[in-house]
Amino acid sequence: MKGQAMKTKHLKIAAFSALAALVPISLAEIVTEEIRYLHDGVELKGLMVYDSEAEGRRPGVLVVHEWWGRGPYAQKRARMLAEQGFVAFALDMYGAGVLVDSPAEARTLATPFYADRPLMRDRAIAGLNVLLGSERVDPERVAAIGYCFGGTVVLEMARAGAPLAAVVCYHGGLTGPHPMREGAFAGTVAVFNGAADPMVNHDDKKAFVEEMHKAKADFIFIDYAGALHSFTNPEADGLGMDGVGYDKKADERSWRHTLDLFGEVFAAGNRDRND
Repeated sequence: MKGQAMKTKHLKIAAFSALAALVPISLAEIVTEEIRYLHDGVELKGLMVYDSEAEGRRPGVLVVHEWWGRGPYAQKRARMLAEQGFVAFALDMYGAGVLVDSPAEARTLATPFYADRPLMRDRAIAGLNVLLGSERVDPERVAAIGYCFGGTVVLEMARAGAPLAAVVCYHGGLTGPHPMREGAFAGTVAVFNGAADPMVNHDDKKAFVEEMHKAKADFIFIDYAGALHSFTNPEADGLGMDGVGYDKKADERSWRHTLDLFGEVFAAGNRDRND
């Protein structure tokens, strides 16, 4: 009887240990800090998002918003990254408090950056410098992600040779007037594209792949079957724009692919420093 009691006790301990492995001992507190910074005389307002319980310097991820401005969607993605243990900074490309909800207004805000790629790159680098300057961030393990307009921005950062382990472009414009030079970018370039996105045609895809090959870049290009433009944003279906729509499967797959990539490139950074 005593042996049976001991066996039952051991089973209870094992069950508790298994449960403890699934449930954190203390719930993480995700903190959002508003940070104001300047670029070329323009006041910008970004959000630093992190888990206050995380110890030591953590990998950092820059989040570049869609053409609407730095709104709730970018903040949502920054929080998702913080919940994974990263320090995320949702930068501001337009100016403090600038947020629009009509395609015409968004086009007006984004067009100057498409027309002036050095401005686009420099404005994004200003945000990157804020992230790199955080005492919570390991500056050797930093990446950038961007959506639509933001996807184009992170590709321009890679072309400019920004000090990033990876850039991830979700349903962004792929081409630019200043192709990547060989050896310009040491990180990985990932493009997650909707195969049915009418805003990225076959010629754009072909030109991008050729550009990456010529630059001898490490790159990933994934077309998600049936996915339209803005396939990662659940609000896309309500925009009433042709060729734009949410795709849950493509959204979830692209997020998993992103986290897998970060696990790879940030682990490589650790190995490099320990050698």
